[in-house]
Amino acid sequence: MTRRWIEHWDPEDDEFWETTGKRVARRNLWFSVFSEHIGFSIWTLWSVVVLFMGPAYGFSAADKFLLVSTPTVVGAIMRIPYTFAVARFGGRNWTVISALLLLIPTVLTAVVLHPGTSLGTFVLMAALGGVGGGNFASSMTNINTFYPERHKGWALGLNAGGGNLGVAVIQLVGLLVIGTVGATAPRLVLYIYLPLIVIAATCAALFMDNLASVRGDTKAMREVVRYGHTWVMSLLYVGTFGSFIGYSFAFGLVLQNQFGRTPLQAAAVTFLGPLLGSLSRPIGGWLSDRIGGGRVTFATFGAMALATVVLVLASSADSLATFTAAFIVLFVLTGVGNGSTYKMIPAIFQVKARAAIQAGADEATELRNARRLSGALIGLAGAIGALGGLFINLAFRQSFATAHSGVPAFVGFLVFYAVCVGVTWFGYLRKPAVRTQVALAGAEV
Repeated sequence: MTRRWIEHWDPEDDEFWETTGKRVARRNLWFSVFSEHIGFSIWTLWSVVVLFMGPAYGFSAADKFLLVSTPTVVGAIMRIPYTFAVARFGGRNWTVISALLLLIPTVLTAVVLHPGTSLGTFVLMAALGGVGGGNFASSMTNINTFYPERHKGWALGLNAGGGNLGVAVIQLVGLLVIGTVGATAPRLVLYIYLPLIVIAATCAALFMDNLASVRGDTKAMREVVRYGHTWVMSLLYVGTFGSFIGYSFAFGLVLQNQFGRTPLQAAAVTFLGPLLGSLSRPIGGWLSDRIGGGRVTFATFGAMALATVVLVLASSADSLATFTAAFIVLFVLTGVGNGSTYKMIPAIFQVKARAAIQAGADEATELRNARRLSGALIGLAGAIGALGGLFINLAFRQSFATAHSGVPAFVGFLVFYAVCVGVTWFGYLRKPAVRTQVALAGAEV
């Protein structure tokens, strides 16, 4: 696996990009999306599996929220080593390895998935499925190095959005299985994904490349934690991606427990949120390329707060139609926010690099350093952001256990979105910050 190393890569050079870079970057992007897409499906597998768990399994609503929470936290933790793995093994090589690792939870879950299996065994299987969450971090870190600054919003949004679609697709597969053979054959979902995992690994091996410019660089993470922007962006990503993945796991269970939906009725609508949220992610990146990531993020969090208010009112009025519509709108907004926050990340280090270049530093060195640091922050923010999914499911678990409703959880989410609105404005949009902060990507200051 050492024949596919690219020694020279300079996407900021217009001539190199147009003659060579664009073609190679796009090829790596599409196959990275495919592998990441399958990873997301396996990561969110348990949002589908719990819909098959009828009375014969003997699990309460709290037990099921525990099962969907477990892969969330494991996936978040796995994103840190997966970010390092790109530098250690190469982007193409690690994509092959990470795809093959998905076979472990898929095969083992198929073996134990039947009534009578203990909750502890299922929790272990859900934890193993968390490896799929790591694929996102390595994929985004890798693709970030392939694209020039002016195209990163769109490229990263497309890469992440295509991966996020794995959530909606596996829920559609679950709906297909429930609708055709009933809620007693969950293994069929797993059997569908086994060959897809093998195909993803094979395509990565045949068509992707490694970049020598990032090889062996495992110090970037230690450097990036010293920046204040690292923790601000991680907080904002908790609000965008954390909401997306948390709601993706919980949507079906909320419909079942709050509105008495059957598994088929829940599955018939739960895929819509992740689907539209995934499709809107590239739009968030595209808008940020043009009007600025800070502005898009600020507006998105404001709209998310309003959508959450509607959810509280719909829950109190027991209005299923309004609740479902507002939840789907909230999914769309999380996708837009995912794209805009990730556009902001490479801009931070790009502006720092430009300042250093103007002060006399070597241009190639500074731009390369900007790419490596932004890749590290993408991985770290992705890991911390994914923990938001855990918090959301734990909040729902407690909310339903104590109030038999999701309203207390939604009130908590509303407060958090309000905090994110304030943080975005204070850090990136208020007048003194416009010229001193650097995350207003895509807009001329």
